[in-house]
Amino acid sequence: MHDPIAAWLAHRPLVILDGALATELEKRGANLKDPLWSAKLLIEAPDLIRAVHLDYFLAGADVATTATYQASFEAFAARGIDASGAARLMREAVGLASSARDAFWTDAAARTGRARPLVAASIGPYGAMLGDGAEYRGGYAADDAALAAFHRPRLEVLADSGADLFACETIPSAREALVLARLMADFPRMSAWISFSCRDGAHTCEGQRVDVAVAALNEFPQIVAVGVNCSAPGYVASVLERMRAATIKPLLAYPNSGERYDAGAKCWLGDATTTSFAAAAQIWYTAGARLIGGCCRTGPDDIRAIRASAAGAFGRAAAR
Repeated sequence: MHDPIAAWLAHRPLVILDGALATELEKRGANLKDPLWSAKLLIEAPDLIRAVHLDYFLAGADVATTATYQASFEAFAARGIDASGAARLMREAVGLASSARDAFWTDAAARTGRARPLVAASIGPYGAMLGDGAEYRGGYAADDAALAAFHRPRLEVLADSGADLFACETIPSAREALVLARLMADFPRMSAWISFSCRDGAHTCEGQRVDVAVAALNEFPQIVAVGVNCSAPGYVASVLERMRAATIKPLLAYPNSGERYDAGAKCWLGDATTTSFAAAAQIWYTAGARLIGGCCRTGPDDIRAIRASAAGAFGRAAAR
């Protein structure tokens, strides 16, 4: 197994993740009111996905997260795309991120002082396929065997896609996290991070204690980082502090803007947090996060602000 996160953190204090893909695509005119969400554009406008990845690299991201969060065999089948076509589109999603990375890396001025970025293959939860907001609730009717049967085929494809690691993200329950962790043994060359969606500062969206949830992952060496994503920024520091007490794995944090997703209307409601991501990221770093970025409703400007802040405050904190 290769652990790209450990290799990175051995030389640098922070991995800067990218921001939202789907909501950034919407800002650029894409209509994603579709069961495939951002994966719809793998069919209709792949160059737009590549452009967003490139803009995140230029803004300072060290990782591109692929457009495969909602890209399941079941979702593609509902669009009349067979298994071979679905697998091809998933591999192309990794190819788009890799192509954007190559374009960034050939720009000598842009890459000055940077390490070659990573590509993380997004593995969304079972709830994302349901399309009813279950990734923010959990409580699936599916048992462990059904969850494994859902996740394994996509992992098989993406394990051979050229991605550096898996990003198992917005996982609402400790049970689904354990299903994913156990499946990793089938892909011994790969590593993954697991990131939970959280309903408050102490619990997963399904209701398990976050410290208990991450402690259960300690025995899986292929899980190389754990943390929280697509949750309100105000919860993050508390979640990280609880996780830090339960694991020695690197912690990651990439919350959403603070707005709430309405699965019925397929839109975001409420107001974004007024705290800048750069200021909040320093708090999350102090709380233990070593991989920091944004999720839904964040964009390249947020990542650029984190990169600018990281050049000073994070480096000084790491040196202490």
